[in-house]
Amino acid sequence: MMSNLFSVFDPTSSLLTNWLSIMLVFIMLPWTFWVMPTRTQVMWYSTTMKLNKEFSLLLGPNKSGSPLLLVSLFSFILFNNLLGMFPYLFTATSHLAVTLALALPLWLSFLLRSWIQESKHALAHLVPLGTPPILMPFMVIIELVSNFIRPITLSVRLAANMIAGHLLLTLLGNQAVDSTILPIIIVLSSQILLLMLEFSVAMIQAYVFTTLTTLYAGE
Repeated sequence: MMSNLFSVFDPTSSLLTNWLSIMLVFIMLPWTFWVMPTRTQVMWYSTTMKLNKEFSLLLGPNKSGSPLLLVSLFSFILFNNLLGMFPYLFTATSHLAVTLALALPLWLSFLLRSWIQESKHALAHLVPLGTPPILMPFMVIIELVSNFIRPITLSVRLAANMIAGHLLLTLLGNQAVDSTILPIIIVLSSQILLLMLEFSVAMIQAYVFTTLTTLYAGE
């Protein structure tokens, strides 16, 4: 029994998968190497190929990152987002421990590469073109702050969006307890619509996280 509304996001409150659910993606994906491809696998393959082309365009000619790494990141986040939509399964991407572990190493690697290999370009990027001389010190501070908070905004955005939908579903479910037929029908209809919205949010947030990471690498 949940002690509070946020107990569903506590990995110690449920028994089966918990943090081990993150590893399920590594168990299921290798099936494509020895199982006959299905329509779902063909559709997923075409989707990843389109994402690979899009990420390659966003990275630019310098290829500051690997499109294959970004497609793998998208697949990992999407799988865990959708996994959390099933009952009694743990949503790993609703925790900052997971989202920050994804965003921080990538951001740090991009930052170190830019400052070590392209230090002049990195310094010039702190002052936008056409900035008045009197505003240059303030722009440097603003750009530094915006660069350093990027992994935090990436991780908080993903975790907050996954938490918000689950909380709404939980709140609506609690309203149907000991109710008559009409309120139960209204709550169930609302939950079905919200569940459809949550599936779209799970896909959109995986795409947004990966796209913003690609844009940061392209800079």
